[in-house]
Amino acid sequence: MKHHDEQPDLARAFSSASPVTPLQVIPMSILPITKMQEKHYGKVLNPSRWWGRVPFLFYLVALFVGYLERKRSALNPVLRALVMVRVSQRCHCAFCIDANSLRLAERTQSLDKMQAVSQWESADCFTEQERIALAYSDGMTDTPPKQDAELLLQLKAKFSEQAITELTALIAFQNLSARFNAALNIPSQGLCEIPTSKGQ
Repeated sequence: MKHHDEQPDLARAFSSASPVTPLQVIPMSILPITKMQEKHYGKVLNPSRWWGRVPFLFYLVALFVGYLERKRSALNPVLRALVMVRVSQRCHCAFCIDANSLRLAERTQSLDKMQAVSQWESADCFTEQERIALAYSDGMTDTPPKQDAELLLQLKAKFSEQAITELTALIAFQNLSARFNAALNIPSQGLCEIPTSKGQ
């Protein structure tokens, strides 16, 4: 069975931009996921209309990130969001930058870190632990991945082995998500619009 929702006609809007036509009708099998999205964001998130063509795979991906984002994670919520934003930027994923920037802004209750992630090396608003995680994210996201010996020593000094394992899995997941979305030209949804002053 299919479920109709009130989203605009994405199929017509993006059929020429993506090699896969986004679903206009949400399959009943993924409604538990999309209903949660609607509750939090007020809309079905765009990637669901592409992942929804393979519901079992969509659930596996959702379970993966759901575990990494659990309350008892070895990584704090702000650090997780920082890493997700940074990988999204490196992979040029418009949707991921949008969604993960909102996540980071919600968790920090400010725009400071969100606006500084792209220049994290010169910014002064990040903790030492966050800077190490961001550097590790950059190295992992490079192709091929880079492993700097000094950075790995810093990583071991600031994180437990469980935390390093979860951090590595989170970076790998965000690369999967961002590259999937970028390859299929999945658009952003204006989830995190940065306010500007009247003079700008």
